[in-house]
Amino acid sequence: MEGSTHRKRGARNQDPDIRLSKLLSYALRHGAVTLGLPIGSDGFVPVSSLLTLPQFRSFSQGDIERVVRCNDKQRFTLRSSTPESQLEIRANQGHSLQVEVDLTPVGTELPAQAIHGTYLRHWSSILAYGLSRMKRTHIHLSTQLPGEEVVSGMRRDCEVAIYIDLPKAMADQIPFFWSANHVLLTPGNADGVLLPKYFLQALQLRPQRRLLALE
Repeated sequence: MEGSTHRKRGARNQDPDIRLSKLLSYALRHGAVTLGLPIGSDGFVPVSSLLTLPQFRSFSQGDIERVVRCNDKQRFTLRSSTPESQLEIRANQGHSLQVEVDLTPVGTELPAQAIHGTYLRHWSSILAYGLSRMKRTHIHLSTQLPGEEVVSGMRRDCEVAIYIDLPKAMADQIPFFWSANHVLLTPGNADGVLLPKYFLQALQLRPQRRLLALE
């Protein structure tokens, strides 16, 4: 009971823009159908429909526009075809909903590295079975480690960085794409998995840096 009360108090004290960003992420990536939102096949939802939901009623269209404009990882896209048409919003990646977002296939110019960030508690399972997209449509990869700068596709607090052999995976017909905000994505194989044979190395980032065994 105390834990529940603490979580509720923490949510109330959370920065409003962070809270709004989290609400948008859930609604646009996962919850649109459950929430009764009209969502297009391309993932766009009318801003006006979002603002009718109880959890969004303390926010305005201006709040949403500011969060989208200032979001350091560019998680969302706003569009309006004409000044008179309604404003719509979409998450750029991370969906469990089946939507068709703008993805660009990775071509012959590959990034220098492809990294998946995770937590140490998941490492033994990942080493045994591979990276799974879980309920999402894609596995998220980054092209750099988290540091001073903002890194798209990886949590700042991740504990393990798994380096992926992109050429080997692509040679096995595993597709890779760039999202609109330059996150590297892959659906994995037919089972939604990127197998351990594509792991180049695994680096534990904290509490101290060290290589983890791949066998």
